[in-house]
Amino acid sequence: MHIMTHLNNAYCSDKYQYTMGKSYLDCGKQDQIAVFNLFYRKAPENNNWAVVSGTEEVIEMVLALGTEKEEFYEKFLPGEEYREFRKYLAGMRFTGEVYAMREGEIVFPTQPVVTVVAPLIEAQVLETPMLCILNHQMAVATKASRVCRATRHPVSEFGSRRAHGPWAAVYGGKAAQIAGCASSSNILTGAFNNVPSTGTMAHSFITSYGSTVEGEHQAFCDYIRTHRGENIILLIDTYDTLKCGVKNAIRSFRENGIDDNYPGGYGVRLDSGDLAYLSQEVRAVLDAHGMKNCKIFATNSLDEYLITDLERQGACIDSYGVGDAIATSKDAPCFGNVYKLVQIDSQPVLKRSEDKIKLINPGFQITWRLMVGGMNKADVTCLRGDALDTAIREGKTVTVRDEYDSFKNKTFKAGEYEARPLQLPVIEKGVRVAPSHTLPEKKAFFQANLASFSPAERRLINPHFYKVDISDALYDTKMALIDNLVKEIDSFEI
Repeated sequence: MHIMTHLNNAYCSDKYQYTMGKSYLDCGKQDQIAVFNLFYRKAPENNNWAVVSGTEEVIEMVLALGTEKEEFYEKFLPGEEYREFRKYLAGMRFTGEVYAMREGEIVFPTQPVVTVVAPLIEAQVLETPMLCILNHQMAVATKASRVCRATRHPVSEFGSRRAHGPWAAVYGGKAAQIAGCASSSNILTGAFNNVPSTGTMAHSFITSYGSTVEGEHQAFCDYIRTHRGENIILLIDTYDTLKCGVKNAIRSFRENGIDDNYPGGYGVRLDSGDLAYLSQEVRAVLDAHGMKNCKIFATNSLDEYLITDLERQGACIDSYGVGDAIATSKDAPCFGNVYKLVQIDSQPVLKRSEDKIKLINPGFQITWRLMVGGMNKADVTCLRGDALDTAIREGKTVTVRDEYDSFKNKTFKAGEYEARPLQLPVIEKGVRVAPSHTLPEKKAFFQANLASFSPAERRLINPHFYKVDISDALYDTKMALIDNLVKEIDSFEI
């Protein structure tokens, strides 16, 4: 039995979001204005930063809240005791504000990727679906950025068959392209984003002509004839790459008039074996037959480390295809975004933990990126309206101090720096206000961001850590809350 005729992502949630909501309603807390921040504490794989993807789907999810009929809620909130709460949910639409980073933004630990300001129940029930969307897409985007930074050659994403479901395949393909991939093989990713999807052929196409050398030749010829005018890539490792595959490719190209003057572009694909050695040998054979413009496309369980090593060995590879390493963010599949209450009815709050990394920044925040000469120099997260936030908005001289070492500081003089806020309004009073951006625009935005960081901050291994701090007012607010809480805990008895 189908609960819904479509998957409403707003309800891809945990039940405890709704059991808490009932308590809020029964206790009259539903109209308290809550501020929640979504952020992460540590980037995967010793990255210095992560790539934002998924805020578009977050906006759609938030606006889908309250669009189900009352009987839907009875599926997971049955019984007379939930009757009033079900009526409340059926009529509850999102009425608050959402601030979010743009897709393609580069984000550092503890900075709010999304801030929700809304009545308590509305804000609370968004936690699980919002984390589901952003944890997936940011894991994929961040991994894709690493793979693409390992080479100057194009990287195509084609991991749909390894993705954790159709939804993950489609939006993972989008996230990968935002973070630098040249294309995705997934046709829905292409269709939804009005960009081309890419593809070559599988070994089954060749073996369907019978497992013979002549069958491989016939398969190549038929493929060329049926795709003339397009970019044509022939898979040459079905039987033997050097003894027949590349020879049959050359033979088939020649017989069908494909050479270095072919406007659509042409090439061969390697999917197994010693890719460094084979690519060098194949390049030599192609060049010897006058096919210097014939590209070599390589696949086979690649990631940023293998690509770096291939290039170190002098592999003659013009572009790469990467599947599961990107589609599943294979080395770090679980991204660590969390969604925490930071303010209730103008009162900053925090979660304290014996784990220092879990200590959060309280209050309604904004992050500024400070730039000099077009290069990013520091990020600072402030309480909205505090002294530093106001000074930055007014372009005054400001000093940014390290939260953990006051001797580490940097002064930005008035007129010598530029600043931009990272969290922008995307929903106001329950209405979308965010502009729409195409996938190429999101990708270009990421590339411009990336170019604004130094090469040392962009490197894959032991990156130089960019300066990320908080304002004095935010630090003082956090410390005051902790001090008061510790005093209460120390004197607490029953």
